[in-house]
Amino acid sequence: MDTSKQEALWILRAQCGDREALELLLRQVQLPLHRYLKGLVGRTDAEDILQEVLVQVFRKLTWLEKPELFRPWVFRIASRAAFRRLKAERRRQPADESLLEDVAAPEPPSSDELLQHLVGGDALPPASRSVLLLHFKEEMTLPEVAAVLDIPIGTVKSRLAYGLAVLRKQLGQRRKS
Repeated sequence: MDTSKQEALWILRAQCGDREALELLLRQVQLPLHRYLKGLVGRTDAEDILQEVLVQVFRKLTWLEKPELFRPWVFRIASRAAFRRLKAERRRQPADESLLEDVAAPEPPSSDELLQHLVGGDALPPASRSVLLLHFKEEMTLPEVAAVLDIPIGTVKSRLAYGLAVLRKQLGQRRKS
């Protein structure tokens, strides 16, 4: 997850007002951020949050002192925006879920869809989901995940262990049915 030399150059140029360098930099991180946000908050909200994050990066890039910390910094901004959205959604959720009883069950998903469903489902708390997504999908090391989420490495490890235990339990229940 290290920032490449090319990205570091774009960061420095963008901090000096080079619009082309800024566009190249944002394009470089857009896909990984979208993938991370989609796994954390879902497809619909991911697009909106991604736009918010890119605007924040544009506004605050001049404050970044070390170009090599760009990616953890961007993912931290994205994580915080996603957690704010999830927190706001919890407050808005309707109290009556009896309407869902009349909805027909969908066809069984493919294995890729199943994995995305397991990670994106409500069984995993957002804190564990973010650790799993950053570690397995974005291929960050545990110290990098800790830096992005601004939490101790021990907390990252416990959230990872908890998330994997929940996924194992879900897979075990799915196989029995």
